[in-house]
Amino acid sequence: MAAVERLKAAYDTLRAEMSKVIVGQNRVVEELLVSIFARGHCLLIGVPGLAKTLMIHTLSDALNLTYNRIQFTPDLMPSDITGTEVIQEDKATGVRHFKFLRGPVFANIVLADEINRTPPKTQAALLEAMQERQVTVGGERHRLPDPFFVLATQNPIEQEGTYPLPEAQLDRFMFNVLVDYPDEEEEVDIVRKTTSIARPGVSKVLSANEILALQEIVRRVPAADHAVKYAVRLTRATRRDREEAPTFVRDYVSWGAGPRASQYLVLAAKARAVLHGRFHVSIEDIRAVAQPVLRHRIITNFNAEAEGLKPDDVVERLIKTIPVDEREADQSGKLPKLFRSADVG
Repeated sequence: MAAVERLKAAYDTLRAEMSKVIVGQNRVVEELLVSIFARGHCLLIGVPGLAKTLMIHTLSDALNLTYNRIQFTPDLMPSDITGTEVIQEDKATGVRHFKFLRGPVFANIVLADEINRTPPKTQAALLEAMQERQVTVGGERHRLPDPFFVLATQNPIEQEGTYPLPEAQLDRFMFNVLVDYPDEEEEVDIVRKTTSIARPGVSKVLSANEILALQEIVRRVPAADHAVKYAVRLTRATRRDREEAPTFVRDYVSWGAGPRASQYLVLAAKARAVLHGRFHVSIEDIRAVAQPVLRHRIITNFNAEAEGLKPDDVVERLIKTIPVDEREADQSGKLPKLFRSADVG
């Protein structure tokens, strides 16, 4: 209980520090911090000017961690991210040897700015780093610092000169966070703050060791069997070729989420529970993180596009459709229509 209270206090302090610079965007900030404490990577998608980069930079200022920003461009090479080997000569002996020069990926927080503006070859340079938390150059493995987070931004409205992220890389991101426009009152506050001479400072809140300890607390949060099974049912219902899939999933979805989505649903729900001062995972926690976890793991088909349905709409309908547990699903001893095979009458 003391550990959970310590994590909630750290969360509240972090939010207070970030609010000195970031106006509003409470949902985005919460999802960003949930991914940090759950040891996951985060992709922020929004139109230009919504403070996506500033938000990540402010978070790095509030954490006593190393931080590097990589501006992704069409001419960026993989070695510009991971680093490269150079030949150096020992002036005393004249012997030449290879020395590895670390790239900007060797930091606790890596901001991949406009990640979809670089070709797939360079995008793939992050795959090993995000999954294995290491970089292999010249046949030698180099461990990345711990903790390690990739926080990426993406502009959804410009298609010219961009390279959509492959599904394999999208799946490495725990959250796909949509950054929306602020409301009128928040925008007035933004303009007032950013056009004055005042420059608010952000205090360091947590160190690397403290974050690692808090991440361990998150994994120790208990999740009841019915909550874990609910997360699994929610994920499996996105797969159109499975018996569990509702009719609208079969109609509008081409590909559903994999097992990593179930893992991230439970892990993110654990982080959200303790950040709100609770000691166990609830169904509401899983539902709250369902959209950022699932929206980039569901591929809709032409029927959905024709009717203007997005993955968020599919997830929202699933949340309303999937029963919380087997008792709710089956009071009569028979599977409900939701779980019947398509060829059953």
